[in-house]
Amino acid sequence: MKKLILALAAMLVLSGCGTVPLTGRRQILLVSDQDVLASSLTQYNDYMKTATKSTSSQWSSMVTRVGKKIADATERYLRANGMAGEVKEFSWEFNLVKDNQVNAFCMPGGKIVVYEGLMNLVSSDDELAVVLGHEVAHAVAKHSNERMSQQILAQYGAQILSRSLAEKSTAVQRLAGTVYGIGAQVGVMLPFSRKHESEADYMGLILMKMAGYNPDVAVGFWQKMSAGTTGAVPALLSTHPSDAQRIRDIQKVLPEIKAKY
Repeated sequence: MKKLILALAAMLVLSGCGTVPLTGRRQILLVSDQDVLASSLTQYNDYMKTATKSTSSQWSSMVTRVGKKIADATERYLRANGMAGEVKEFSWEFNLVKDNQVNAFCMPGGKIVVYEGLMNLVSSDDELAVVLGHEVAHAVAKHSNERMSQQILAQYGAQILSRSLAEKSTAVQRLAGTVYGIGAQVGVMLPFSRKHESEADYMGLILMKMAGYNPDVAVGFWQKMSAGTTGAVPALLSTHPSDAQRIRDIQKVLPEIKAKY
């Protein structure tokens, strides 16, 4: 019986494998895209009901302008590389929220929110593209699905893995609050692993380059962000690799990205 359960678990894991665009990394995706999108949309709508939209027309226009260019570039890439089916999962929306946190997020499905606190540190469309490219990359790479799948494997174990997968909608609702990290008193930031953050950095640089922005500004932008973290760490940096490591990684991949894309 034990061997049968383990064999079933292995079969489910293998059947739930996916590949991250742009990086080619293999990942385990045990939750359907439909479940993830439905749950994330509920979480996003609940959050927006409590949020106060910015009254700055200049900043709001900037967020929309940069976000749409990156979204368009993302969809062009997916269509050109045999992933046109993925495009229909995105329904892009861009909002600037009146909040002093230095933060931004993109929910699965392309719901993007930027906090005014971040805009105080952004001096150009290129710098904003560094952040929005990173956030869109999380959605394109299906990091939420992967994180939820990891939670299912960790929390339920092999013996009830099949049951949890058979009731995926219930599992999604139960885990969504943990994975998405949205709450009235909690900063909005998907709690991804450092691997996900580094991957989103890399993919984000490519997406912003495809959208016509200059990825070279990423180094200076993150140095500026790092210089402002002498006190509390901004939410945008709280689950990321160290500032120094992030900057080194970006400097390492920039020549490749500029030459290839």
